[in-house]
Amino acid sequence: MAEPTTTEVKKPSVSRKKQRRSVPSGQMHIQASFNNTIVTFTDKKGAVLCASSAGACGFRGSKKGTAYAAQVAAEKAAEMAKTLHGMKTVDVFVKGVGLGRDSAIRAVSGFDMQVDSIKDVTGVPHGGTRPRKVRRV
Repeated sequence: MAEPTTTEVKKPSVSRKKQRRSVPSGQMHIQASFNNTIVTFTDKKGAVLCASSAGACGFRGSKKGTAYAAQVAAEKAAEMAKTLHGMKTVDVFVKGVGLGRDSAIRAVSGFDMQVDSIKDVTGVPHGGTRPRKVRRV
């Protein structure tokens, strides 16, 4: 059996270019774990503008958790934030216990960005997990 042919006319998709808005002051979030460091630049409300990580910068394996990898990731993210959005001042929020905490902040402050404040937002357990059952000998 021959299937009936339908003539469908596809509309050309209109793709809008994303507006690169000017954000002179924003926030920098650093998530520093032992395995990786993620640096994210946001506006004052928390909407993500650009991000980078040690893994995205080409580091693999245990090298992702080093301070140098965090520095490279912070420089890459700061370059994007400065060129695309014109960011000049940042409030830094650090989360985690990794080696890249300090080096990421130093990399951005040396990148001609003014650091207004640094806040540690690492989660603290309240009470922790349930203990094991008592060992009977």
